[in-house]
Parts: sequence; structure tokens; C-alpha cells
Amino acid sequence: MRLNLWTCWISPVLNIERIMNLRTRRGRGETRVFTDSLNDIMFFLMLFFLLASAVANPQVVKLLLPRSAAGEQSVAKKTITVSVTQDLKYYLDKEEIPLENLLPSLQAAMQPGEELTIMLYADSSVPIQNVISVMDVANKLKIRLVLATEPLAN
Repeated sequence: MRLNLWTCWISPVLNIERIMNLRTRRGRGETRVFTDSLNDIMFFLMLFFLLASAVANPQVVKLLLPRSAAGEQSVAKKTITVSVTQDLKYYLDKEEIPLENLLPSLQAAMQPGEELTIMLYADSSVPIQNVISVMDVANKLKIRLVLATEPLAN
């Protein structure tokens, strides 16, 4: 028997294709995946997370904060939000109070054995003296105060 190119190289390759069934099969049904219900689920998940992120911090008065390079905020065991708006109105957890009532209100909020932190949100146009007056109240009560800032846009 004479060996040629067909018997040595090409024929075994064709045999392997037939044995391993590498050729496409004809006559098989087409497989389909219906994603209509998955689209509905993804829409409701997106809607849920959108609404959840909108109400994540409900005790914040909308302000234009000054910018800082660090942009970090510390988290304490109990946090009280004090906000100073552009028109010099003071808010204690979204409730408007005069500056004179800030000290008694903070004293009432203090619990024995609890570490209290004031998050001070002051509009960037507020004079520094108004910020210092809130800092003085915090120093009198020996409460830690953190000034909220927005990170710098790069």
C-alpha cells in the first residue's frame, strides 16, 4: 500500500471531525432566551435604588458647601446636624431654631454615656463669625464638631 498525502494527513483530520462531531448540526431547533421579564425586574431594581438613594440622608438642608481637598467625613456614635443657610437661618436636624436656643437644644439632645458629634453644614457664603458662634456652643458643651465640605472637583 502506497502512502500519499491524503491517507497520512487529510483523512485522519476529517475522521476526527466526524468522531468528535465538530461540524454544525442541521435540523436542530433554535434555542431562544426570553428576557422580557428580566427587563421588568431590572427596571424595578433601578427604580428602588434610585428612590432609596434620594432619601438616604433626610436630615440635611440643601446647601452649597465649601470645597476641601480631603473631603472626608467622620462618623460618630450619635450625630446631630446643624445647618447655617445663606440667609443666616440655623437648623438643628431640619428644624429651624434661633442661635440663642441652640445651646439649650443641644443640651437636651445630650445623653449620658453617649459620644455626640455635631456635623456643621454651613453655606459657603456664610460669614465665618456665624460658623464660629456654632463652634463656641459646641466647645461650651465639650461636643466634637465636624465641618462638612464637598470634595474638590478634579
